[in-house]
Amino acid sequence: MTTPDPTQPAVPANTNAANASVTLLERLAGKLGARASVTAVYGEPVTRGNVTVIPVAAIGFGFGGGAGHETGTAKTGEGGGGGGGATARPCGFIEITDDTATYKPIRGPWADVIAPLATLMAAVLVPRLVRRIARRRMR
Repeated sequence: MTTPDPTQPAVPANTNAANASVTLLERLAGKLGARASVTAVYGEPVTRGNVTVIPVAAIGFGFGGGAGHETGTAKTGEGGGGGGGATARPCGFIEITDDTATYKPIRGPWADVIAPLATLMAAVLVPRLVRRIARRRMR
């Protein structure tokens, strides 16, 4: 048996499904929101010699939920549900030396290959395309 969290409001035993799902989502959002701090985005600084590095991450989370109540002849019922998700990915780091602070992004390994290759392809193919269009117009 788990003990209730004293920082969260108690859930009354007689709540219906709609109220229970709302209360659950509020409690989840409260717990995750309390953990979303500056250190979650900007990690703890690491210092070596005269260089300090601060990791940087992009963090996001979201929640959703719903509840329903059906009434009618012999069709009475309630239902509710919810869910959430979170993501975190490293973006780069801030490097602080004696007098300067520099942000250095973390890029994928193909970023240095794809951009120059795409530029080269465009430089080769665009003039050919222009010549082909010009020849068709002259006919």
